[in-house]
Amino acid sequence: MLDPSSDTLDIDILILPETNLILVASVIEPLRAANRISGQDLYRWRMFSPDGQPVETRSRIPVPVDGPFRPEKEAHPLFVLSSYQWQMSATSLLRRQLSQTARYRSMMAGIESGSWLLAEASLLDGHSVTIHWEDMEEFASRYPQIAVMRERYVIDGKRITTGGSLPTLDLMLEIIRRRQGYSLALEVSRLFIYEHERTGGLLQVPALGNMRVADQRVSQAVRLMEETVDAPLTLARLARRVGISARHLQDLFQEAMGVAPHQHYLALRLNAARRKVIETRAEFADIAALTGFNSSSAFSRSYRAHYHESPTETRRRLRAGTKA
Repeated sequence: MLDPSSDTLDIDILILPETNLILVASVIEPLRAANRISGQDLYRWRMFSPDGQPVETRSRIPVPVDGPFRPEKEAHPLFVLSSYQWQMSATSLLRRQLSQTARYRSMMAGIESGSWLLAEASLLDGHSVTIHWEDMEEFASRYPQIAVMRERYVIDGKRITTGGSLPTLDLMLEIIRRRQGYSLALEVSRLFIYEHERTGGLLQVPALGNMRVADQRVSQAVRLMEETVDAPLTLARLARRVGISARHLQDLFQEAMGVAPHQHYLALRLNAARRKVIETRAEFADIAALTGFNSSSAFSRSYRAHYHESPTETRRRLRAGTKA
């Protein structure tokens, strides 16, 4: 599930009553976005409830499901989603079903309060996990055999846990990053960018690796990169514009973003180029010039290295899909 791959990943999602709607969206929307941006079915999902009926969320908006959850010999990863009143769902039947299906699943994920359900089924014993910050002390006291960590999400072997809705969004971006690379994960994350007046207008970005930017100098550098996709600045010029040395910017960037400045810059340019390849009929030489590549051949080489197909192959594949 977490290894680099362009194959379709099928995910099963068990949604329990009184789950937050935003928690469901935090799992599904990044996957939907990855499919749309890539033009491929990289991810598919099925949703289940304990009884097969639509799940009534806390916002009173029902979530339709594909059927009742039944323990079968499925190897797909299983995400267990829960928010409030998880105790009502922790029946002996559900605990038994989770234990049975765990024998075959490649991965089991406790999303927010879903971790309680996995713990009740003894599926987190000996693992490191996280939980919503309000529940950490109670969870640690109740399950001393489980190591509780103050992290947004934890991946430990075949177990994943998250501490809330936004940490779940961070997790899904990390899954996309590991499977399809930094460029696609970055483009998906940019769909969820928001502004906040208390930050002075600096971009707030869902975490991608360590990509939760608090340092204003890194935020300023990111914005400058976005504004100069067509004519990339050197690291030295970028650092001067920010007001620090190139070495200092590189260190700050690596700490905040988890990648070197040039990797992020290249990902921005390639994502911009990919959108033009998909959404326009522009010549590749023109796209190369608009995204800071000095030749169409240099653009094509970089494009293929990141997306595992040439610009021509992308357009041909999408045309074939449209005709089908």
